[in-house]
Amino acid sequence: MLILTVICCILVASLAFAATCHAVSEGSGADETNIKLIVDETEISAVLNNSRSSRALVDRLPLSLRLQKYDHDYCGMMAEPLPYDKNDLRNGWSNGDISFEAGGNYFAILYKDEEISQQFGNLVTLGRIAAPLSVMDTLDQQITVRIELD
Repeated sequence: MLILTVICCILVASLAFAATCHAVSEGSGADETNIKLIVDETEISAVLNNSRSSRALVDRLPLSLRLQKYDHDYCGMMAEPLPYDKNDLRNGWSNGDISFEAGGNYFAILYKDEEISQQFGNLVTLGRIAAPLSVMDTLDQQITVRIELD
């Protein structure tokens, strides 16, 4: 009887743990929007966060932007500024961030040099690349990126 009780307790604990894990994994993506960045024949998976700026960007999709390659990013001007909350402004980025520079209305895919990024400010993080960042090194100097929901 004691063995049966122990087995039941383990089973109940396992089911509770599995339900908790399932709820956490479902909730972690609830505040994100899957998108794809299309450059010619290359599709790059990405995820947008649930910020005010990202929601405004989603409302404009599909959207094509002309971007230029620089030392650590692809960057280009957006036709219309995105709204943002001042508390979303930050200095620096993490490699793979998709951001915009609020003062100049620049859209950027920041894929390297995060270790020196704190010197760059007025950034709003929109999301991140979900693909290997090495794909960015395969693109031309000037690109047109089409942003679509995935």
